Amino acid sequence: MGNRDTPHTGSAAFSVGKALDEAPRSRFHLRAVIVSGAGFFTDAYDLFVISIVAALVAKGWHLSTAEKSWVTGSAILGAFVGALVLGRVADRLGRKSVYAAVAGIMIFGALLSAFATGWIFLVVARFILGVGIGGDYPVSAVLMSEYSNRADRGRMVGLVFSMQALGLIVGPLVALGLLSSGASHDTTWRLLLGLGAVPAATVLWLRARMPESPRFEAHVRGYSAESASALERFSEGVVSLDGAGFTGAADATVADPGMLAPSGAIRELLKNRSLLRLVLGTAGSWLLFDYAYYGNTLSLPAILKKVAPSSSLDQQLLFTLGLFVVCALPGYLLAVKHMDRIGHKRLQLIGFAVMAATFLVLGAVPVLTTLIAPFLVIFGVSYLFIEFGPNTTTFVLPSELFPVRLRTTGHGIAASIGKLGAFIGVFLVPALQDSIGLRGMLLIAAGAAAAGLGLTLLLPEPARRSLDEMDALILGRHGAGSGLGAPAVAGEMAVGGRVS
Repeated sequence: MGNRDTPHTGSAAFSVGKALDEAPRSRFHLRAVIVSGAGFFTDAYDLFVISIVAALVAKGWHLSTAEKSWVTGSAILGAFVGALVLGRVADRLGRKSVYAAVAGIMIFGALLSAFATGWIFLVVARFILGVGIGGDYPVSAVLMSEYSNRADRGRMVGLVFSMQALGLIVGPLVALGLLSSGASHDTTWRLLLGLGAVPAATVLWLRARMPESPRFEAHVRGYSAESASALERFSEGVVSLDGAGFTGAADATVADPGMLAPSGAIRELLKNRSLLRLVLGTAGSWLLFDYAYYGNTLSLPAILKKVAPSSSLDQQLLFTLGLFVVCALPGYLLAVKHMDRIGHKRLQLIGFAVMAATFLVLGAVPVLTTLIAPFLVIFGVSYLFIEFGPNTTTFVLPSELFPVRLRTTGHGIAASIGKLGAFIGVFLVPALQDSIGLRGMLLIAAGAAAAGLGLTLLLPEPARRSLDEMDALILGRHGAGSGLGAPAVAGEMAVGGRVS
């Protein structure tokens, strides 16, 4: 690799990055995917099962449209707070401490939700749950990104995110099973919410056994022989750091405690043009995507009711399950398989383009929103390219674009702004259906997808580049003793105030 992968950040930090970048795919990576992915399965189950729960409690509690939206959206609002706050904490205290804490918060929030006695109680409990879910976004993504090798990083982080597909499918399956068993609506929704604590408890046990992110240790804390040994044990010898020269003392060119202060981090993200561009590109595209995606997905029973007014709740659940199994699941799998070859940025552009086109067609052709079969086919195509596109890549890109000492902070900001878009979508989509109709709402979603495509153009392409190389690219260390011989892709990113 030569100088191309050798940022001037100290021999210990470089040795860690090099060892991880060149490590072959192994059971070590699979274990890390399973541990991170189990948390994301829980996130997805908890977030999306609420659309079913809201439909059940709305009848029993006689909820207004606004009250139902609060039930549906409170966890997303909590995720906004959790991603923003806990993402920053993970850059200050370490990834592992936050990793376990978010699982504990999710267990508490899920159990509390199951015992709700009214809609306000449920909103508060779901908000607490959402804080844990939000914190899990940056930590799961960044830990997997920092464990990964260079060639398969997108695939591995994408595999973590693809566990969302299982959460999407399991929720409707459990609901159908409970309803078909004769369980009352009250029992059904309480069990649906309480069951979210089971995978979270498993996640808590698994995460306590994982070592701290080796890249974080090397670049921020200074790597110790003890943490090197923990990584080697966890990887079963696949990643060996013998002779890397670790002394346990932080490298002075890397660990800068002043840069870890919250005010310093936010100031740098706002003042550094390259970092600000990353924030706009990642957070802006995630916000626009989540507005369209969560607004449509969490309102899917209501949307299907508009298209097929005579359909029952069980039929709507079957339609929803069919969309997830036939369209969403293959989309996740295609993204995992091909994204490193296609490019992470390029895949996001493709997905946004297809989303915009399908929503535009559905909104512009009146007959398509009156017949269930053609609506499901075209809506299903949008779902395929949502997963084989921005739903996966908006999660992956921030985990590899931001510098290591700001990585969970940057990802947390992007995720939190994304969840703000989802929260807006949850409230706006039902209102838009009442005021401008389903077609008008779909046209607005098409515009959001087109705008997301435009913001994606602000980002560089990180696929198959080392994280150290991306750090140097973003922070403008070329020609400044970095030892990084290869320039950035022309016109791709403004580096250190110039276009490289």
